[in-house]
Amino acid sequence: MEGGKAEFSFANGGVPAVVSPRGRLPPIQTSRSISFRKTKDGEDRDGNDGICHDDSTPPVKAQTIDELHSLQKKRSAPTTPVKDGQGAPFATISEEERHRLQLQSISASLASLTRETGPKLVKGDPARKADTPKISTVDHHYFTPTISVSDSALKFTHVLYNLSPAELYEQAIKYEKGSFITSAGALATLSGAKTGRAPRDKRVVFDETTAEELWWGKGSPNIEMDEHTFLVNRERAVDYLNSLDKVFVNDQFLNWDPVHRIKVRIVSARAYHSLFMHNMCIRPTPEELENFGTPDFTIYNAGQFPCNRYTHYMTSSTSVDLNLARKEMVILGTQYAGEMKKGLFSLMHYLMPKRQILSLHSGCNMGKDGNVALFFGLSGTGKTTLSTDHNRLLIGDDEHCWSDNGVSNIEGGCYAKCIDLSTEKEPDIWNAIKFGTVLENVVLEEHTREVDYSDKSVTENTRAAYPIEFIPNAKIPCVGPHPRNVILLACDAFGILPPVSKLSLSQTMYHFISGYTALVAGTEEGVKEPQATFSACFGAAFIMLHPTRYAAMLAEKMQRYGATGWLVNTGWSGGRYGVGSRIKLAYTRKIIDAIHSGSLLTADYKKTEVFGLDIPTEIEGVPSEILDPMNTWQDKAAYRETLLKLAGLFRKNFEVFANYKIGQDGSLTEEILAAGPNF
Repeated sequence: MEGGKAEFSFANGGVPAVVSPRGRLPPIQTSRSISFRKTKDGEDRDGNDGICHDDSTPPVKAQTIDELHSLQKKRSAPTTPVKDGQGAPFATISEEERHRLQLQSISASLASLTRETGPKLVKGDPARKADTPKISTVDHHYFTPTISVSDSALKFTHVLYNLSPAELYEQAIKYEKGSFITSAGALATLSGAKTGRAPRDKRVVFDETTAEELWWGKGSPNIEMDEHTFLVNRERAVDYLNSLDKVFVNDQFLNWDPVHRIKVRIVSARAYHSLFMHNMCIRPTPEELENFGTPDFTIYNAGQFPCNRYTHYMTSSTSVDLNLARKEMVILGTQYAGEMKKGLFSLMHYLMPKRQILSLHSGCNMGKDGNVALFFGLSGTGKTTLSTDHNRLLIGDDEHCWSDNGVSNIEGGCYAKCIDLSTEKEPDIWNAIKFGTVLENVVLEEHTREVDYSDKSVTENTRAAYPIEFIPNAKIPCVGPHPRNVILLACDAFGILPPVSKLSLSQTMYHFISGYTALVAGTEEGVKEPQATFSACFGAAFIMLHPTRYAAMLAEKMQRYGATGWLVNTGWSGGRYGVGSRIKLAYTRKIIDAIHSGSLLTADYKKTEVFGLDIPTEIEGVPSEILDPMNTWQDKAAYRETLLKLAGLFRKNFEVFANYKIGQDGSLTEEILAAGPNF
C-alpha cells in the first residue's frame, strides 16, 4: 500500500478481498462508488465513471413485495386461433370483455329468484387484497330494483374459476380441516357426516313433461317433488353460496363425442368438490373455456348447509334435487362428492335417449384392432378388473353413450373403490393415486402420511377420483367404434349360472333389465345363504326412464351393428357359497379372451334347462367339465332345488316390469318375458 490507498488481493480461487489501512474495512461510498474493468493486459483498474455497478443480472422491475409476488406467476393465454362470427382469423373480443361476460354468466347462475340481479362477483382469492375490487366488474343494471336491497347484495363474492389442481390443493390444505397431502402426492380429505350417496333423499321435480316421460312408482329410483319445493331449496342453496366470501366454479363437459357434448357448471363451496369435478368431468382446453358461454346444466352444491326440515318432502337434513325443466341440481346437507357425479349421470340417462343415444352404466375397452366390448356388472362382479386389460385400451370404467357415431365415455375420470387396495390386486388404480388425485375418507399415518387402505375407521366406502389420463392404457379421446360384444357379468353365489352363455337379443334384454348378482351373506352369525340382488340396467339408482326402454334401445343397436350378448358368471361353481368354489379368475380371463377373439362365436353349444342358456362345450384353456354347472354339483337333487329357487327369484323380480308394454301391441314385452326362466 502506498499513501493509505486500499489494495486488492485475490484469495480463495480468485475472489477479490479488500484490505484497508491498518486492517480496517474501507468506508462505504455513498456518493461515489468504485467500479472495475479489465484492461487488455488482464489487470483490474479503477473505473473512470466512479459508479459501482452489478451488471450480472438486470434489476427487478417490482417496486413492492406484492408486485414481486405477482411477477412470480405468469398467465398463460390461449394459443389456438379462435374464429369469430365474421370469420376473422382471431377473436377480436378483449380479455377484459371476455372476463366481464364470463362473470355475468356466473352471476346469472347464482341469481336469487326473488331479486332482479345476481350477486356482485370478482375473480380471485379474497385472501389476496389485490383481488378485492373497489367497484363491481359485472354490470348489474338489468332492471330497476323493486325489493329493498339486503346487506348480502352489498358484498362481493369472489369466484375461484376453473382452478388448477395445484391451486385447489393450496385452498384445501389452507382452509379445509381434514385435508392432507399423502406420501404418494394425492389430496386426502373428508366428506363429513355422509360418506355415501343418500338415494332416499334424492328428488326429481314432477311436472307435465316428467309425469309422462320418467319412470315413477314401484321399483323406480325417482321420488317426486313439486316445482315450488325445488325453488325453495334452490333459494336456500343460492343464498348460502352467495353469503360466502368465495365460491368455486367449474365449467366443464360431459361426453367425449363432440357432437353430443353437454356443458355443465358446478358451483361449490369446497376446494375438494371443485378438484373432484375437475377430475371426473371432461376438462376444457383454454380455447374451449374462453368460448364456453352459457352452460346446459348447473349444479349448486351447498352440501355444508342443511335443508329446512319444515320444507315439504324433506325426510332428513339432506336433499338432492333435480329439476330437468330448469336444467339444475341442488345439493343440501351432504358433502359426499359422489352425489354430483351420479346426479350428472342421471341427467345423461334422461337427455341422451331423447337424442336416440343409449346411456349405459358400463365399463368399455377396445382391442388394437378396434374390437370394442361393453362390460356391465354390479359391485363384486369383476367389472373393473376385467375391463382393465393391459392388452386393450380403456375407453372408460363406468359411464358411456352409444350413438350412431359409436361409443363415447361420458366422464373425464375414474372413481375407484379403495378399500383393501394393493399394488398387487389393482396396480393401475394404485399407480393412479398421485398428485392430482382426490382420496375420500381414507385413514393415513399421522407422520409419514402413508395411507392404510385396509382401515375402515371412517367408512368402508373409501374412494379415489383421478383423471382417466392417469391410467397408462387409456384411449384419449375416449371414443371408439360400435361394440362387437356386450358382456353381462354376474357373481352368482348360488352356483347355478354357467361360466359363460351366449345370449339371444331377447335374452340380452331380459338379463340386462334384471341386472343380477348375488352377495355372500356371511356377515351375520348363522346366515350362510347367498342373497340375490337385482339392479335394473345394472344401475337402477340412476336411470330415469323405464328399464325396458333402455333395453329396447340396447337390442336395436346390437341388431343394427352386429353385437353379440354374453352372460359371464364370475361366482361359484360346484355348489353354492360354502359348498362349491369360486371360478378361477384365470378361467374367466380365458373366457373373455375367447369372446374378444371371436372364437366363441364358432364353438359348439348346448342348451341348459329352466334358464334356456346356450353354453359352449369347449373353450381353450378352460376345463370342459365346469362349462355346464350341473356337471360340477355332486348332489344333483340340491342342484335342481337351487336352480328352481334362483329361477323363482328372477321371476319374482321381473314382475314389476311385466306390465310395461313396449313394441307393437306389446309384442316385445312378451318376447322379453319368454326369454326368462321357464319352469
